[in-house]
Amino acid sequence: MATAARRVAGRLNEPRPALVEAAFDGTPQRVNRQGVALVGEEWRVVDRWWTEEPVSRRYFEVVLETGENAVVFRDEERSGWFSQRGA
Repeated sequence: MATAARRVAGRLNEPRPALVEAAFDGTPQRVNRQGVALVGEEWRVVDRWWTEEPVSRRYFEVVLETGENAVVFRDEERSGWFSQRGA
């Protein structure tokens, strides 16, 4: 039973494709057609470079015009934008 719960929790945090319009410097301006009111934090994750599936991401924590908080990232390995929520 605990194993099934861990699998479900893991899926909650799976990255999902996101529609992001970014400024020239890569900062999100719109996320899923909603304007970005504030970029709160930005960070990079570079990991697993020694494997066949390296991770290179630029994350942004944003507040949308609706007041909703969101975390989006640009996956530099897959050349796409994704959103991710905590479990």
